[in-house]
Amino acid sequence: MGGTFTDAVALDETGRTVVAKLPSTPDDPAAGLLAALAALIAGGVEPARVGRLIHGTTVATNALLTGRWSRVVLCVTAGFRDLLAIRDGMRPDMYDLFQPRPRELVARADRIEVRERIGADGRATIVLDEAEVARVVAAVRRRRPVSVAVALLFSFLDPSHEERLGAALEAALPGVPVTLSSRIAREFREYPRTATTVIAAGLRPILERYLERAAAGAATHGIGTRLLVMESSGGLVGAAQAGREPHRLVLSGPAGGVGGAIELAGRLGLGDILTLDMGGTSVDVCLVRGGRPATTALQRHDGAPLVVPAIDIVTAGAGGGSIARLDPAGALRVGPESAGSDPGPAAYGRGGREATVTDAHVVVGTLDPLVPLAGQLRLDVAAARAAVGRLAGPLGLPVTAAAEGILALATAHLAGAIRRASVERGVDPRGLALVAFGGAGPLHAARLLRDLELAEVVVPPAPGLLSAAGLVTGDLRLDAAQTVVARLDTVRPADLLAWWRREARRLSARLAAEGIGPERQQVVAGADCRYVGQGYELEVPLGALTADAVRALAAGFHAVHERAYGHRVPDGIVEAVTLRLRVTGRFDRHPPPRLVPGRPDGRPDRAALRAERPVLLPGRRDPVRVRAWRREALRAGDRLVGPAVVEQLDATTLVLPGQVARVGDWGELRIREGSR
Repeated sequence: MGGTFTDAVALDETGRTVVAKLPSTPDDPAAGLLAALAALIAGGVEPARVGRLIHGTTVATNALLTGRWSRVVLCVTAGFRDLLAIRDGMRPDMYDLFQPRPRELVARADRIEVRERIGADGRATIVLDEAEVARVVAAVRRRRPVSVAVALLFSFLDPSHEERLGAALEAALPGVPVTLSSRIAREFREYPRTATTVIAAGLRPILERYLERAAAGAATHGIGTRLLVMESSGGLVGAAQAGREPHRLVLSGPAGGVGGAIELAGRLGLGDILTLDMGGTSVDVCLVRGGRPATTALQRHDGAPLVVPAIDIVTAGAGGGSIARLDPAGALRVGPESAGSDPGPAAYGRGGREATVTDAHVVVGTLDPLVPLAGQLRLDVAAARAAVGRLAGPLGLPVTAAAEGILALATAHLAGAIRRASVERGVDPRGLALVAFGGAGPLHAARLLRDLELAEVVVPPAPGLLSAAGLVTGDLRLDAAQTVVARLDTVRPADLLAWWRREARRLSARLAAEGIGPERQQVVAGADCRYVGQGYELEVPLGALTADAVRALAAGFHAVHERAYGHRVPDGIVEAVTLRLRVTGRFDRHPPPRLVPGRPDGRPDRAALRAERPVLLPGRRDPVRVRAWRREALRAGDRLVGPAVVEQLDATTLVLPGQVARVGDWGELRIREGSR
């Protein structure tokens, strides 16, 4: 479920696919999900045969970015009431002297101090007594919260104070969710842990209600299996747990697309790729090395930190609905504001008047108004030209030139996001393949191929639906973390090993309760380590749950540090800061069927040619005749020489002059420069 469209894909063991693409319903997300299920059922899906139902959502993302979440009352240790205002002491933009103060996650009047104290050694220096519990509960009740967050000092070492206060709050405030930091972020650093707890508390009423409605609605459609939700890490959890821990869903939607891109790249023998997911609102880019996406244990959204495992995705405000405008100096700008699905781009004919990237494509001819979009939506050329024309006049440009300027700026934003995901992480994007998907990604991929000198572009068979199709590549996943801060030269390996083994047994038992036996489970352990005196950590894989593996952590950290920073400190003392564990339960996979082969000479069947139409291509003053091909009529081995346009229900792909697109065995398009 994206900001503009909701995509649905049904797959069976033979590879047969049923798809649906409908406008999103941001005012009632569950309604959009259920409408998509109804469309799949109308397309031939038998509800009683559904064995797995998986959902990816941007509801948590949008609520976080817009601030439209539930009002939270926060309980903190006495003396830490202003932690959310002080933050981490860093300004978001170091050199901007006039930047506005970041918004505080909880109003100061809704932050309640608690007289208690757990010390850095995990011992209580000020015991939380019953009178204080009663006082805090009364203070919280007077504020009539929608949700409550509790983040007490050093509760990740001893959660007893949080648990006592949380139990009292739940008893006094029935129906009001209470979120404890010791249950969702057992890690140090007060500000990120407190911010994560508040965000989880603020999202809980929204996500719990929405996922409950979605699960109940699926059952009314006759689907007997429970609803699974993809987390930011790319793993799956049940809807009930997802609702209790909604901070883990902030990258739920994009994670599905990354999983689908990795699965396709694996079938093509591509280990190192970049993924580009461009939808109606934004673009998400991820670097994948050796078939594994870059990951992070700390996300930042609108300046607020989130302590949660996630795929490391770079996001930019550049989608098909990104609005073009003139800044106060009269210069053209594109994004990050988006027209969304309502009213949407001017070309949608729903009342939108501002020019968007989609409108620019309609004006230059890459999008054909005669070809309906998802939901049988037909594009209004006159409305698109009028919207772009309102910018072209002040710029002193023809409408087509202004449209091309919008597309050039949008492509520059995409290129910047790719560089942040690759170059800024020490990886040269030249030589990498770009898997381009989302409704708008294939429209810009050929430009990026040329501008960034990429090896090739891969466009999946259904690029606008890949984030939905990618959900079925996910596995059940459970994570655990615990801050310990222990020097590896003095700590007993058995003490660290005991935590990993205990958590492995606990998480493995939870997967077994879901019907995932030990033979389909995988345990991955690691530790965030650093040299004593450093302020930040690097994750080091443990390898195995053995004492020898723990003893090898220091040597492993030296190697990881050298890969990351180019040097090591051989005599430096290493400390383990946070222990991490991940247990996954694998589902069965069903590979898709191969595409029917085409002619040996690579010439497409004449029936695949839809039409020829004028298109204004980059760097040209006048439109040129371009062949438009039907994607569904192409066969494996077909060869399309640019310029060309490939059209389908969910996306349009552009191939520039000098480039060649070949259709692969699974229906993917592989675009390369003609000389390669």
